Amino acid sequence: MNLIQDDNIDNALSVFRSERQFLEDSQVRIPPKPASFGKGSTNTKTDSSPNKRPNAGIKIYNLIILLVDIVVMLVRWIYFTLESIYLLVVPPKPVDVSKDVVLITGAGHGIGRSLAQQYAALGATVVCVDINDKMNQETVASIKQQKGNAFGYVCDVTNREQIIEVQKTVKQQVGVVTILVNNAGIMPTHPLFQQTENEIRKTYEINVMAHFWMLQTYLPDMIQKNRGFIVALSSIAGLIGLNNLVPYCGSKYAVRGIMESLAEELRQDPRKPAIRFTSVYPYMVDTGLCKKPKMRFPSLMGLVKPDEAAAAIIDGQRRGLEEV
Repeated sequence: MNLIQDDNIDNALSVFRSERQFLEDSQVRIPPKPASFGKGSTNTKTDSSPNKRPNAGIKIYNLIILLVDIVVMLVRWIYFTLESIYLLVVPPKPVDVSKDVVLITGAGHGIGRSLAQQYAALGATVVCVDINDKMNQETVASIKQQKGNAFGYVCDVTNREQIIEVQKTVKQQVGVVTILVNNAGIMPTHPLFQQTENEIRKTYEINVMAHFWMLQTYLPDMIQKNRGFIVALSSIAGLIGLNNLVPYCGSKYAVRGIMESLAEELRQDPRKPAIRFTSVYPYMVDTGLCKKPKMRFPSLMGLVKPDEAAAAIIDGQRRGLEEV
């Protein structure tokens, strides 16, 4: 439903603004002639600077540019509103992932394990990455028992060098990763003044910095292949602040910023790489990270099961949704 080409509009606006700047720069200011006080001269002040008054043509041109910007903004708003309504009524068809290589961090338990099992059930080749080798191998074994295709690698996602080494091994043994799921995370739950320095640093190293290292390592091959999906697990805590979760909330807000800004950066990339981004904001999931959560209406909004969360995430990724 591409009614409007954003790039064409942006290019047109750039031309308008460049012409306006040229006109403004071309208005040379002529300095006033210095007064002469020699013999026979008179001390008369003359205003030889004709540009003290604003040029009417420039004013009109600026007004036209402003009106064009307003019209473009309104047209875009109408377009995206109609597109959103259309997608609600007619959701995009899910893409086939049977030929994809899916790498999932934190695949040893919880949502990560469910994602690995469900992607494998769809025919994808799954690369399970976790710092806990035993639990990671349990995930791999569960997939192979169902005749799925899975590989397991131990990696500390806070260690950039390890990530790079694992990527080289995965590329050689499995192939180029085309779906990257940044799922690994931790959630210390107590008041800010009880959070230790180590807890806060570790929260950001796993929940935020690992995203940068994984993206810098795996995204270049996706761009070269001109195909790729990036899925990042944020949280409901990345949309609203929650008590006892100050560092965690901050880290999940950061994930949202990373995904939105990277998507915009690649949108403006002249290569126009076909990379899709999906940010995930799950409610409280029963993964063991949150111990004895307090809920006002547990019968109405209880903990989400990892399998349910994984199914929604995969469906959103396959349909190209930006947010789940």
